This record gives sequence, structure tokens and C-alpha cells, in this order.
Amino acid sequence: CDGAGVVVETGDSVTRFIPGDDVWFCHGGLGGAPGNYAEYTVLDEKEAEMKPGRLSFEQAAALPLVSITAWEALFERAALTSSQTVLIHAGAGGVGHIAIQLAKSVGARVCTTVSTDEKATFAKQLGSDKIIRYRDTDFVEEVMRWTHGEGVDVVLDSIGGETFQRSLSAAKVYGHVNTLLDPGTDISWVEARNRNLTISFTLMLTPMLMNLPEARRRQGKILHRCAKLITDFKLKPTISDVLPLQDAADAHRMIEQGHVHGKIVLSI
Repeated sequence: CDGAGVVVETGDSVTRFIPGDDVWFCHGGLGGAPGNYAEYTVLDEKEAEMKPGRLSFEQAAALPLVSITAWEALFERAALTSSQTVLIHAGAGGVGHIAIQLAKSVGARVCTTVSTDEKATFAKQLGSDKIIRYRDTDFVEEVMRWTHGEGVDVVLDSIGGETFQRSLSAAKVYGHVNTLLDPGTDISWVEARNRNLTISFTLMLTPMLMNLPEARRRQGKILHRCAKLITDFKLKPTISDVLPLQDAADAHRMIEQGHVHGKIVLSI
């Protein structure tokens, strides 16, 4: 869905860009819209923004989907603010490593879950205040110790299943739990009701799936705000590998193995 490149041609009604502009965007790859595993793509000008000069094309191509997802989840759904606490699951992943940086940019205290020492070091470098090795310890118990028994203000779940269910116990009373996934039909909502939790969902692809032009433009504005954070050295993507287009299948296999830090980029 993500891409970055150079404008080579514009339609008669285009006013925001001219040939030669460097842009980044999230467009295509779903339904009938062609994706970006190609030398050229066509998109509405509402969906693109000027690429931050500080970023290479590879770095810019790694950011749009995960940045918009993390922004919508943390700020538009959960209304995260300074001094609040947030639990971000899978802090070394694509969305997680961006969510940590966005949360820190507003002064929130961040707790994150990781699976290995290497990922723990990575999360620490991103600014995490508390790191939980979820394979070695109970993350709910660790969150409660960290928050002196209160729980966190916000949980961002990108794992689902049992992790989502148990996250309901890690949020404080009147807290907020946001998930990027479908929780399924076997979730018990007793804890959520007893704690008066707000539950929300984030699917940043909805504007593309449902053809909502204004919502897509709003997401473009999120990219514009992220560009300011990039300029201020508060946001940076981590790229684990850059592969040529012909190795796209290898890139997918690497993701499926679950050992990727940050993002994989195809360079065309």
C-alpha cells in the first residue's frame, strides 16, 4: 500500500504537485486499486504529500501506513496526552516502533512488550520507559507493578486474541483499549464493563476500502504532521532490509517468519 517516488506527470486538474516533486503516500494494494510493486502508479493528489527532505525514498516508503495507523489509534481514538501512560504491544514491529515515537513526542510514558533481548534494546533506543519480555513474565502483572496497581491510560493492541483479552485487565478504570484487529467472537467483556473501558478499533485502510475521499485527505494531513516530527528528529523509521522488486516474495517470507525489526522496503 505504501510508496514514495517522483511525480512524472499530472492531470489537468492537479494543483498540489508538478512533475519533479518528490512525494510519499499510502494508496492501492486493496480491492481494484493497483498496489505499488511497480515502476509507476497513478493516484489522486489528495493521497500524496511532499516527501520530507530528511528522508531517503526507502525511508519515506516505510512510513505512511504505520504512521497513519499509530496516529489514528493513539491520538484520534484514544486521545493520548502528555503525562498519560500507554502500553504498546509488539514495540519492535512496524506499527509498534512508530507508535512508541509518536507517544513520546507528546510526553506520554510508554510501556511496551517484546519477545527478545535484541528487540528490548531496540525499544529502549526508541524511548520506551518500561519494557516487558512477554515470554518470560506476565505483562498484566508487570504493567500493574509499573503503574502502582492502577493500570495504563491507553493500550494499543496489534496482536489480538488472548493478548487483547488480557489487555482489558491492564487498562486502568475508565481507560481506553484500541485494537488494530478483529477481537473475534469469544471475548469476555466483563472486565471491560466493570472497569468502564472505552474500546475502539483502528483500520486506517477504511477510507480506501469504502472510497471516502475526504477521509483520505485527512490522512494526508496526518502525513504532513508526521513530516514535521521527522524534521524535528522526533520520528524515524527503522528499516531491517531493502530488497529489489524481484525479491518481493522473499520479503513476504521474512515478514511471515516474524523476526523483522521495523520495516522491509522494496527498491525499484
